[in-house]
Amino acid sequence: MSADCPSREILSHVTSRWGVLVLIALSDGTQRFSELRRKINGVSEKMLAQTLQTLETDGFVDRISYPVVPPHVEYSLTPLGVEVQTQLTGLTDWVETNLHRIINQRNLRLVDKQ
Repeated sequence: MSADCPSREILSHVTSRWGVLVLIALSDGTQRFSELRRKINGVSEKMLAQTLQTLETDGFVDRISYPVVPPHVEYSLTPLGVEVQTQLTGLTDWVETNLHRIINQRNLRLVDKQ
């Protein structure tokens, strides 16, 4: 819980809006940038590139660049990335299963505020 604990930074990378989706998307296997962008609806090229770079720096994503024209780059999960993705899948599955309950609670709180 310490403000200067390094785990806070890693946790923010893994649980960021796009970090979760990138890790889940890569659970299907190695993919190119354009494939990831299509799969993760709504992410800009800039945000996807930044997220992939951050997750690569943290050791969760492996980037392989092939020396061809046009450039060919593939992304995949590292063993560490597979471990964290497994944990995130449990959380995202729970959210999907309980989404109706969460939405109901939101709606009740909105009614209470009125």
